Amino acid sequence: MSASLPDKSAQINSPKHSTNTASFSTASNQGHFISFEGTEGVGKTTAIEQLCDHLQAKGIDYLRTREPGGSPFAEQLRAILLDPDTKINDDTELLLMFAARCDHLQQVILPALQRGTWVICDRFTDSTVAYQGFGRAHGDSTVRAKIAMLIEQFVEQLPELTLWLDLPVLEGMARANKRSAADRFEQQATEFFTRVHQGFSVLAREQPERIQRIDASGSAEEVSERIWQAVQEKFALS
Repeated sequence: MSASLPDKSAQINSPKHSTNTASFSTASNQGHFISFEGTEGVGKTTAIEQLCDHLQAKGIDYLRTREPGGSPFAEQLRAILLDPDTKINDDTELLLMFAARCDHLQQVILPALQRGTWVICDRFTDSTVAYQGFGRAHGDSTVRAKIAMLIEQFVEQLPELTLWLDLPVLEGMARANKRSAADRFEQQATEFFTRVHQGFSVLAREQPERIQRIDASGSAEEVSERIWQAVQEKFALS
């Protein structure tokens, strides 16, 4: 699975503080965990930037991060996982994803939430289910059970809200192809991403209380408004 954030370290894991604290007086008391998901080219980077702008305008401290990656060690694993020259089998890939995630959680996500900072994460466990469980393993029940076990054993905190940006696979791939050179995941065939999309669809049906489908078609402003409405409703923001 490929995260779409550019490699700008200043934007990753940097808490943002707004001077407009009056509009959200409880921001320092409760951190919330939001993840963004989707196949390639759905516009997660722009959507995340615009959500962060909304949070800053509300006086909410937030931390923007990504997977795989987000901590120094996890970023090293990210480089391996996304390198087109990396040759590993599916189990090794899955375990590296969780090694990166464990470090990311312990070093970055959990401390941020404990100090009352909102965490906005580009991909999390749902991408593992969709990319490794469906893209790689065609939804095989044994592989899905293996992933579920790893989540249960090693993931202490799931997002409270997951925003699945949904766009037809071919449209998203056309957008992605306009970006820089494809990484190890982006080089996969259309059939792979069709299975990934199926994985996100299955997850959204299985966990509707957490995963919210966001129509990713239309302008960036329209998508941003859909996302902000979902966040306001989930966390009772006015």
